[in-house]
Amino acid sequence: MDFKLVSNYAPMGDQPEAIGELVGAIRRGSKHNTLLGVTGSGKTFTVANVIADLNRPTLVLSHNKTLAAQLYGEFRNFFPENAVEYFVSYYDYYQPEAYLPSTDTYIEKDLSINADIEKMRLSAVATLLSGRRDVIVVSSVSCLYGAGNPADFHATAIRIKVGQVISYKHFLYQLIEALYTRTERELEPATFRVNGDTVDIMAAFGEFGNQCFRVMFFDNEIEAIQTIDPATGQRIHTLDELTLYPTSLFVTTKARINAAVQQIYLDLGKQIDFFEREGRMMEAQRVKQRVEYDLEMIKELGYCPGIENYSRYFDGRAAGTRPFCLIDYFPKDYLLVVDESHVTLPQVHAMYGGDRARKENLVEYGFRLPAAKDNRPLTFAEFEQLQGPSVYVSATPADWELMKSEGVVVEQLIRPTGLVDPPLEVRVTLNQIDDLIEEIDKRVKNDDKILVTTITKRMAEELSKYFDRVGVRNRYIHSDVDTLERIQILEDLRAGMFDVLIGVNLLREGLDLPEVALVAILDADKEGFLRNVRSITQIAGRAARHSQGNVILYADTCTESMRYAIEQSNRRREKQVRYNMEHEMLPQRAQKSGTGQSMLLTNRTTGTAEQTTVLYPMGEEHNSLKAADITKTYIASENLDDLIARAREEMERAAKALDFLAAARYRDRMYELQKIKNENRR
Repeated sequence: MDFKLVSNYAPMGDQPEAIGELVGAIRRGSKHNTLLGVTGSGKTFTVANVIADLNRPTLVLSHNKTLAAQLYGEFRNFFPENAVEYFVSYYDYYQPEAYLPSTDTYIEKDLSINADIEKMRLSAVATLLSGRRDVIVVSSVSCLYGAGNPADFHATAIRIKVGQVISYKHFLYQLIEALYTRTERELEPATFRVNGDTVDIMAAFGEFGNQCFRVMFFDNEIEAIQTIDPATGQRIHTLDELTLYPTSLFVTTKARINAAVQQIYLDLGKQIDFFEREGRMMEAQRVKQRVEYDLEMIKELGYCPGIENYSRYFDGRAAGTRPFCLIDYFPKDYLLVVDESHVTLPQVHAMYGGDRARKENLVEYGFRLPAAKDNRPLTFAEFEQLQGPSVYVSATPADWELMKSEGVVVEQLIRPTGLVDPPLEVRVTLNQIDDLIEEIDKRVKNDDKILVTTITKRMAEELSKYFDRVGVRNRYIHSDVDTLERIQILEDLRAGMFDVLIGVNLLREGLDLPEVALVAILDADKEGFLRNVRSITQIAGRAARHSQGNVILYADTCTESMRYAIEQSNRRREKQVRYNMEHEMLPQRAQKSGTGQSMLLTNRTTGTAEQTTVLYPMGEEHNSLKAADITKTYIASENLDDLIARAREEMERAAKALDFLAAARYRDRMYELQKIKNENRR
């Protein structure tokens, strides 16, 4: 089936040119291509058109769950008749196993798995293996972590059809090997029930999630396959054939399990000998006790806590070889789209190093076998080897993308709304605060919002105190502000609770607010990470959704970064203004989302106009969540266990709704309550 793009809009501005250039370059064999699109220019809509034209399976890589979920919602709207899947980490929260030698502290792994996201991950894999070509998988960088062997996953799938001769018992064994659980009670996902020659199966995920099938045998022949109502058993449809995929990505065959157990025993003996030769008897005893316990569980139950540390044995991989990952499930001609590439690719760079450092300590001190180091994310070199033709999407692509693209850099500078880049104005620092207050007063009269970026946390706090004294409604935000409170501050800004938001690195909050009419950058001439070309351009873009947007850079000298950012802004403005005049187009302020609502109300340009899309409606329990001083509220409480349990439940509920910001808030509340509980014990 081909991709079918559904939209009320047609490409306009420089979108048609961008689409044509990208499609043409990829068809000519270009592997690396960059889409340099300004904020609000409809980059997602352009990418959707490229996917539809190329008609290839596509992996869209994002740098966090929330942005991935936003893209997932948009692509589902664009391609309602095609397979759009979602693949992110299925942990509601995750505390990895670690050992700190300096304090002799062992931190046990603690996690909570979101069953709904796990089903979506399985659905993505099953769809890719089904042979469909009209597949888009929107993923976070977690897709580069270890996954099961695609050959084993495919081999364990159960394919049956009416009239097929198959041993009844063999069919039941197949279900068990695919990790379905037999039950005599009410059917749940990934379970089956036997009644004479009839087997009722509830699918685990995907298109058939929560759908019940009945397979009827006559001797060893499949007589009928039906979909039924799981509650009443009434037939709904009759099928000719059926494919049931395993209920876990990490599935393998019995023969490979037996071979893995034997190899683990051999490697355990070698590691014990190594520690004993070194005279480290404690480490030798530790690794012996831990691994033998894991092996007993694997032999009896088929799994153990931390079984992923033995993935190399179950995958049949040699020591040091890379693990399988989601990309292995794609055909070789797949298309890779890296969204916000200037942030996403550095994450891919960093993943391996952080994981390796933690695993080195666990192996060195006898908590894990050396094979644990092979359960890891891909290195960047391995990622490059697996890349298909790639499109890097960013308003400020980094040097790596530009170098790799070798001239295939497509600019998309025209906004369908007609908005032009905000002008960048440089002012001296003498009396800069008085000047800034005067500019703030002008915007406040029009009920607009202002962002102010400082170079240090201390300066942000002191500036906030000064604004308080002179009557400017403001809040500050930086890395020391708790996650729970940061989100509340952003929601209060949109709700009109204050006018000025002061911060150090406001980009990390993902602010795309049409209410912002002024961005002030203090100490703009202090070269560094927060004042380089990309940071200045990105910060200035926060005012690009307002028809009267303006950016003021307070500085005494004009650095190369400032000069280049201003030159590029002027160049874009000239092109945008010329386009508006030629097409008699008046700039329209981006549509303002409702105030007082969740920050998950997302303004992303998808066509010729700004749309406000509510991706995850929040229930009353979410709307009532406020930033609170947990210590003051609960320090005297005697029911901390109940409060912790309630926070965990709310976190899991929010994560199931794909509302990861709210889930993070509940997670932080749960951790804070646990901290208070531990302090009360002392």
